[in-house]
Amino acid sequence: MAAVSNAFADYRLLEGLPIPAAVTRGEQVLSANPALAALLGIPLAELLSTPTSGLISRFVPREQAWVEPMYEAMTRGGPRPERPVWMRLRRADGQECTLSLHYAPGFSPEDSVVLMMDAEGEDSVRRLTEALVTAAGEMMRCRDEQAVLETAVEAVHQQGFYVSVLRLEGDVFRHGPMRQEPAGVAAAEQLYGMPMGDVRIPISTVPHFQEVLERRKAAFHQDMFSVVKRIHPPEVFAKIQQLYPPDSRGLDAPLLVEGRPYGLLSVQGTALTPASAGTLELFARLVGSALENVRNHQMSAVRLDQLSRLQDELVANERLTVLGEAAGVVAHEVRNPLGAILNAVAVLRREAHLGPTGQAAVGMLEEEVIRLEDIVKDLLDVVRPLEPRPRPVQLGELVRRALGQLHGAPDAPTLRFTVNEAPDTPSIEGDELLLQLAVTHLVRNAVQASPTGGSVRMSVERSKAGGVCLVVEDEGPGIPNVAPQRIFEPFFLTRANGRGLGLAIVRRVVLAHGGTVRASGRHGGGARFEVVLPAEPTRRSPA
Repeated sequence: MAAVSNAFADYRLLEGLPIPAAVTRGEQVLSANPALAALLGIPLAELLSTPTSGLISRFVPREQAWVEPMYEAMTRGGPRPERPVWMRLRRADGQECTLSLHYAPGFSPEDSVVLMMDAEGEDSVRRLTEALVTAAGEMMRCRDEQAVLETAVEAVHQQGFYVSVLRLEGDVFRHGPMRQEPAGVAAAEQLYGMPMGDVRIPISTVPHFQEVLERRKAAFHQDMFSVVKRIHPPEVFAKIQQLYPPDSRGLDAPLLVEGRPYGLLSVQGTALTPASAGTLELFARLVGSALENVRNHQMSAVRLDQLSRLQDELVANERLTVLGEAAGVVAHEVRNPLGAILNAVAVLRREAHLGPTGQAAVGMLEEEVIRLEDIVKDLLDVVRPLEPRPRPVQLGELVRRALGQLHGAPDAPTLRFTVNEAPDTPSIEGDELLLQLAVTHLVRNAVQASPTGGSVRMSVERSKAGGVCLVVEDEGPGIPNVAPQRIFEPFFLTRANGRGLGLAIVRRVVLAHGGTVRASGRHGGGARFEVVLPAEPTRRSPA
């Protein structure tokens, strides 16, 4: 008893400190100052008569799980913490505060002096908050998720922390962007035998991560390695333990997007405190908001594109309706006279008294009548309803058949044709007559656009979606300075002697089969047309 009284006298200087302080020996509180009694809201005599374990359970319930083992180790002669320890303390009025505990040896080897510093207003937290607010503004301007995550991890890393994003994909976690010790990442990848981004962590093996997502609240770890040990195999954990400071702390904050778990923001470092952890938890919420913002922008872009496409289709349908009415009148009013003219031409050819001049005039008349007949036919092909009758079709065979029909074209003999058909090109289900019509118009367009002595290259191969892709390239003047899709509109002319109907027919046939057709300039000059047809036709608007 006398020894305790002497010790109390030795520590009497602590009474005048403005910060809470105490001296402990095992379970006994040898000395405490009025500042600590005021903080806890209990009389000094009660404080001195309460064992250390009782104070921990009463005032530090949230931190009890790790504080009690630490004190037990110290009472058995274990080392005191060399760096400050942060913990949340609940005062007698029920309010909580964050304290930084500093330990020092007392006059006796069994004694420990504890100084409790206010950790809520640390300047480092202010700097961290300012930096993360700036990063949050940058994230809101990002237009893809990867950019958001890269901005977030870089901002945290710049404040002296290691950081990783763990994405939740089904029932596994996968590493996203990270800023970790390079040697540690390299060693882990070597031990795993794959990049860290390919490592899958089953959610069933990390229940503490699952708890963070279910509670939607961050978890602060006084000892980072206690968590790392539960994630990685022993050999990976041993390497990490060698490379990171032994007093590293950790934080796992949930990332929520549209109210659903997206993953975790995992932060580690020796400077991590409960106060900075709170700031980082709020930052994780801002990361989730930025990811939502990206998705909203992407959805808006998709919907705007859909709206634009629907408007274009509406305008095209209205045009086709008017054009269809006009085409019906033209076909009715023009085809009958053309038929009569052709009959007259046939009679005139049998007249023996026609000389060379007369025969040439009759031939010219016949050619012009046939040309008018072709124009009427193309006009009707553009506006008539298309109802494909599917059957197995080899697109390469249609290309070769179209080339065989070019023997009468004046420029065809002077051009070089190349057809490359991949050996694994599958057949597709399609209307052979309609597809032959589209392929023929596409090949003729390339022939008419190419200069004398030029080349027309065609390729047929399997598409990525499982159908067939046809590419036709020419060496002509290329695509005019307009939106590429405009050249598929009826009567859009790129040549003075063109009709403006062939490519419109190609587009309607392709769309009727559920495919796509694109036009673009070819590297080195000329035009490139790409037609992608599905394995089976899926009905789409042919407008």
